Amino acid sequence: MGPLKVEEKIIFRKAVKTDIGEIWQIILQAKEQMRLRNSRQWQNGYPAYKDILGDIQEEYGYVLCYEERVVAYAAVIFGEEPAYRAIRGKWNTGEPYVVVHRLAVSVDMKQCGLATRFMQEVEGLSYRNGIYNFRVDTNFDNSYMLKILDKLQFVYCGEIEYEGDARKAYDKKLG
Repeated sequence: MGPLKVEEKIIFRKAVKTDIGEIWQIILQAKEQMRLRNSRQWQNGYPAYKDILGDIQEEYGYVLCYEERVVAYAAVIFGEEPAYRAIRGKWNTGEPYVVVHRLAVSVDMKQCGLATRFMQEVEGLSYRNGIYNFRVDTNFDNSYMLKILDKLQFVYCGEIEYEGDARKAYDKKLG
């Protein structure tokens, strides 16, 4: 499809319970895409439906909508990520910080720049909330996310672990 031309059709907002069906389909598509690329990320039952429902209930869930359809999802968390305390390396940014987890884009909207746009929207949201540090982690074989982090000038800080699996950790100073 190529980069989106009509920016005003993109809406970034908090997810609501009625979005769960569309969000869950996007998560399932992302899991399958990772499996087809032989990625280990998201291949062990995570994220589960209950994780997404929990995000929405805790008001962490955010979506990008295009023409009123949910096309991207992630959890946007303002607060501490416990796994980030034990980094093998060193964070370049301090606290408080924002974290993005479970970023996924609808398969029919891939290559439209929506994951990048989502991350930029989170930067703006964070800045407006007085939080000027952004942290994120991803699997070593998630080439799509690694490219986005490079494009958005995130800095590699080291490794963190989730349930025994190592992840590459990045941060960025906002503003």
